[in-house]
Amino acid sequence: MTDTTSNFVVRSLLETDLYKFTMWQALLHGHPSAQAEYGFVCRNQTAYPLAELKADVERELDHLCSLSFTTEEVAYLRSLRFIKSDFADLLTVFRFQRHFVQVGTDGETLTIRAVGPQVHVMGFEIYVLYIVNELYFRRFDQASALAEGRQRLQDKIGLLRAFSAEPGRVHPFEFFDFGVRRRFSGAWHEEVVATLAREVPALFKGTSNVYLAMKYKLVPIGTMAHEYLQSFQSFGVRLRDFQKAALEEWVQEYRGDLGTALTDVVGMDAFLDDFDLYFAKLFDGLRHDSGDPVVWGEKALAHYARLRIDAHTRRLVFSDGLDLPTAFSLYRHFADRTMTGFGIGTNLSNDMGIKPLNIVMKLMSCNGQPVAKLSDSAGKTLCKDETFLAYLRQVFNHPSIEGDSQS
Repeated sequence: MTDTTSNFVVRSLLETDLYKFTMWQALLHGHPSAQAEYGFVCRNQTAYPLAELKADVERELDHLCSLSFTTEEVAYLRSLRFIKSDFADLLTVFRFQRHFVQVGTDGETLTIRAVGPQVHVMGFEIYVLYIVNELYFRRFDQASALAEGRQRLQDKIGLLRAFSAEPGRVHPFEFFDFGVRRRFSGAWHEEVVATLAREVPALFKGTSNVYLAMKYKLVPIGTMAHEYLQSFQSFGVRLRDFQKAALEEWVQEYRGDLGTALTDVVGMDAFLDDFDLYFAKLFDGLRHDSGDPVVWGEKALAHYARLRIDAHTRRLVFSDGLDLPTAFSLYRHFADRTMTGFGIGTNLSNDMGIKPLNIVMKLMSCNGQPVAKLSDSAGKTLCKDETFLAYLRQVFNHPSIEGDSQS
């Protein structure tokens, strides 16, 4: 397993979110010739201009493109029953190509674009995000940040232990680490995951970081992200049917595995219109990533009730900007009626007393056509084509949200 002692940020190609592999495999089998563009966006004010990181980001991407999957890493992926042999075989020879990703500046803004075959360039996303994060936070005082982070981590463990003493509910509380993309550093992320696995194993049930899952024998967590469903807006199906086409191909690829569907690409209401009895029986649950989580969860439970599906056999996974108190509150609200899960990201991997970056690297176009996400939260809609965005809103009867941005 690659775990260099150099100062490079990326330690292993395995150190990315599980859903990058699961989407990669599905798109490789279903749409191997798709072309895509991904773009980097910073949504908040920074302590210093990210453009100052350009040279270091270039160096890190050179390093990333020199890495290969090791024999041990591919063997681990093969051990996951949903990873197919041809995909694992591809990974034995795969290497990122540097010419597909470009770094630039626009004034004080850092620009990063990955353009090329989707099954190649989609993988850059997570590495780019945690490269920028770690380079950014290296300029802050490390000793004081780590001291604060360790104290906050111990406070979280105290909260978890106190919470575990509450009276039991029908379904247990389970949370996961979703923090790789916005972490303070790789070393800190590993310390957090290892500490939680050691101190609260009855509550901490896995990580999206495949490298750490392998290293610490944890369950790797993840299914699909927005880019998977968005891609189907360009795959030749009627736009109104893109969600159903995406879910159907997922079902055919995974045959019952990885059964958590993401609901907010064009809003929860439009998703439920497409999530009929067929899909509701085939998918194990739903993942929340925008909008009021209680409203979302109640809509999901009402939908299952209308379909006469026992909600106790389904899971609602919450993953939108969570911290532990919010997760506890949602658990108390829902856990007597359905299974729950909580994916916590920045609040685990970058709670250091320094304002985190709010950065994303999103799919902007596929096969030469714009794609978009219509979020249920202000500020999370992404599209570079206002005409297409307006058309998508019309097709799915999705209202504009006050304060939203189309970046």
